[in-house]
Amino acid sequence: MAKTPAFSKRILKWFEQFGRKDLPWQQDISPYRVWVSEIMLQQTQVNTVIPYFERFVKELPSVACLAQAPEDKVLHLWTGLGYYARARNLHKAAKLIASQHQGQFPDSIEQLIMLPGIGRSTAGAIRSIAFQKPATILDGNVKRVLARWSATPGWPGQTKVINKLWDVAEQLTPKHNNHRYSQAMMDLGATLCTRSKPNCDSCPIAQDCQALATGTQLDYPGKKPRKVMPVKSTQMLILENPRGEILLLKRPPQGIWGGLWGFPEISMDQPVKDYLRDHMGLDLANSTQWPELRHTFSHYHLDISPVHCRLNKKQFSKLRNRTMESGQELWYNIDQPKEVGLAAPVAALLKAFAKTR
Repeated sequence: MAKTPAFSKRILKWFEQFGRKDLPWQQDISPYRVWVSEIMLQQTQVNTVIPYFERFVKELPSVACLAQAPEDKVLHLWTGLGYYARARNLHKAAKLIASQHQGQFPDSIEQLIMLPGIGRSTAGAIRSIAFQKPATILDGNVKRVLARWSATPGWPGQTKVINKLWDVAEQLTPKHNNHRYSQAMMDLGATLCTRSKPNCDSCPIAQDCQALATGTQLDYPGKKPRKVMPVKSTQMLILENPRGEILLLKRPPQGIWGGLWGFPEISMDQPVKDYLRDHMGLDLANSTQWPELRHTFSHYHLDISPVHCRLNKKQFSKLRNRTMESGQELWYNIDQPKEVGLAAPVAALLKAFAKTR
């Protein structure tokens, strides 16, 4: 293995000349801004994250503001980014920082990883970049760089593989200029050592990259063992009242789309009329089947059959007067939408509904 100073010097020299230094979270650096960006960048591309990050920190500029914000506002600001557990954990962690750390971010890895949603690499990024204290990072981009450079075989989701990559990362990470090195390594993976078309000719560590030497760059890191994705199906009921508002229900805090707002859902084999009669006391005469759409999660496909149901004044009055759990039901106004979190297919169907009016 190359000596740490030689490796890091090449990385830092490249970063000084070619690294990105104008990303929003690289300005006015603070633990809060680094943390929010790191969480958003998990499994999400930089270009996608930029507008979300800018809007999020404009609306919630500090950890205190985030801690005090209603969950609906946090999820609303996250709508479209996916993996909503990240937003819920962000919110929980902010409350813990406010209550247990007097509103100040801890700067130790041990304390940081005790907060919800913060793992070893995110903790390292916060400590390194925000506090400028020595720490090691190993996000997805850095895993790819080091797996290729060291020719570490196997899928990083396996314990022995990720432990090996952490060993490599720890040995190469310098204490001096650590914050710039962390930025540089993430940049290198994002801009040169990309997944499918690595630009090895411009890489500062190409001279001793073991994968390049054997022409096997695309073999690293190892792929996750493929599994056949199961398919699930559901009917989503788009209930429209005479004012053109749509009924949304708040989902349970845990599970898929936890804490978000969505349409009433029923199984594919349940007739819509029977459900509305048995669960809502409605006799429905007017419904329209919309085209099916597919939403893909990390571990299964969900085929959605939307059914648009128009309620007359009598039906709406009956539905409105029935007993509902407080705060779990919302008549959503397309023209004056409330700031609530919506799952991507729900937002897409609401947008489609707006176009039909």
